[in-house]
Amino acid sequence: MIRLVATDLDGTLLRSDNTVSDRTRAALQAAAAAGLLVVFVTGRPPRWLDDVVDETGHVGVAVGANGAVIYDMASERIITAHTLPETLLHDLTMQLRGAFPSVGFAVEFGHTFAAEPGYTHDWDVNPETDRRGNPIAPPHIGTVDEIVTAPAVKLLAKDREADADEFLAAATELVGDRATITHSSSFGLLELSAPGVTKATGLAEVAATHGIDASEVVAIGDMPNDVPMLRWAGRSYAVANAHPAAVEAADETVGANDDDAVAVLIESLLTPPGDQHDGSPGFRG
Repeated sequence: MIRLVATDLDGTLLRSDNTVSDRTRAALQAAAAAGLLVVFVTGRPPRWLDDVVDETGHVGVAVGANGAVIYDMASERIITAHTLPETLLHDLTMQLRGAFPSVGFAVEFGHTFAAEPGYTHDWDVNPETDRRGNPIAPPHIGTVDEIVTAPAVKLLAKDREADADEFLAAATELVGDRATITHSSSFGLLELSAPGVTKATGLAEVAATHGIDASEVVAIGDMPNDVPMLRWAGRSYAVANAHPAAVEAADETVGANDDDAVAVLIESLLTPPGDQHDGSPGFRG
């Protein structure tokens, strides 16, 4: 029996304009009503989940920062965090800059963010307040030594001119097993987490708390940071607009994010196999 549906957000659940359709919103509600555990598994930090809650109406436990954070969206509380220590952050930034002189760094602490002056933001770093109206601290800007002041859930390394896949391969060879490196962008933005931390480990952590086995999990995603999750889940899907690495890792490919792929998948899961006429997967016994 499928008991848990894990979905990536950007490029998967969310449309390209970052909205959620009425169909997807209804599918999420139907899944919860049917007793399925729906888990958002994302590279986003916790403070970027408030707008998703507003769009979807779904409040539950999410896996954030590529598995480094387990976050209760209802209480806006970080339940667990797996961090990179300060000494390792310093070592990684110095070695990456030595190999890639034009790289810029930012550090994600979970609820707060810090970056070098030359680090260009491609989206709003954070809202001014959380859902309860509490102020969120603005980003701290400073040198690497000034921003690496505490353990972090994610180190960001950006080189806008670099090819994302080539940058990832070269940095992985340099860093080795001292950190987990992935990307979820069309340009050179790498995301570094603590060794062994991935979306799969974060999702496994949530599943275990509910007594759910990997064989009872369906996952859907679109980018290289989704690959560990897609390989771990009992059944996995890549959206039609997915990166080739996600397509290769998934069991099947479904429709695009702009065509409500997650809604279509959930609807098929809630339809008894005998009632399906399009080959879609239903609940599997």
